[in-house]
Amino acid sequence: MNLNLYSPLSEAYSSKPQKIRVLSESWVNKYIYCPCCGGDINEYENNKPVADFYCASCQVDYELKSKKNTMGKKIVDGAYSTMIERLKSDSNPNFFFLNYDKNSFDVTNFIVIPKHFFIPEIIEKRKPLSQKARRSGWVGCNILLDTIPDSGKIFYIKNGKNNSKDKVLNDWNRTKFLQDSRTLKSKGWLLDIIRCLDEIGKQSFSLRDIYQFENHLKLKHPENNNILAKIRQQLQILRDRGYLKFQSRGQYKIR
Repeated sequence: MNLNLYSPLSEAYSSKPQKIRVLSESWVNKYIYCPCCGGDINEYENNKPVADFYCASCQVDYELKSKKNTMGKKIVDGAYSTMIERLKSDSNPNFFFLNYDKNSFDVTNFIVIPKHFFIPEIIEKRKPLSQKARRSGWVGCNILLDTIPDSGKIFYIKNGKNNSKDKVLNDWNRTKFLQDSRTLKSKGWLLDIIRCLDEIGKQSFSLRDIYQFENHLKLKHPENNNILAKIRQQLQILRDRGYLKFQSRGQYKIR
C-alpha cells in the first residue's frame, strides 16, 4: 500500500480543498477494502447526500473525511440537525477518517468508525453562523473523536504503519453486535461501559475496578437508581456477545 496521496488527477483543480478531496477519494478507492467483508469498495458516481463509498457485496456505505496534521479530538462535519436525523435512521453511513501530513501528503492515520458507535452524545452542536455570513444562522456540528471508545476506532494505518487485513476485519466483527441494539438508549449504556473499560486500561479487570465509575455513570444516567446492578447487567451482555470473557467470580477479561 502506497501511503502517499499524490495523483495527477489533482492537477486539474486549483483550490486546496478540491485537491485534497480528489486525492483522498482516489487513494481510498485504490487501496481501502470493506472492513465488514474484506471486499472492494466503490466510489459513488454522483454526490450522494449521505455517503462517498459503498461495498457492493454487503451493501454498506461509507462517508470520508480528511484532516491534515494531527487527528485531534474532533472532526468538523455538516449540519447538526441533519446529523441527528441520520442517527435516528438506517441511512447513517460508516465513517472513514484520513489523516495526512500537509507537507509530504503521506497518510499518517486511516480509521473506520462503525456507524453503531454514532449516538447523539458524540455530536457537538456548533454556534450558529453570524448574521454577516453567507449562510447566516446555519448550525454545524463536530464529531467528538475523544468520546468514542477505542474499539470504535479501527485503524487500517496508525502512525504511518499498516495493520493487517485480518486485524481490521477482526476488530470490526468484535463490536458488530452493537448493530442489534434496539434503541439509542440501550446502546448508550453499553458504550458507556466500554469507555469505562478503556479508562481502566487493563485486559483483565474486576468488578471493583469498574464499580469506581459508579458516580460518573450516575451523573450520566440520573434516572437510574441502581447503578451497580446496571453495570453487572451490561457486563453480562458484553460477555454473552463475546466482547468479554468471565474468568472467575467478579473477574473478567477483554477478548
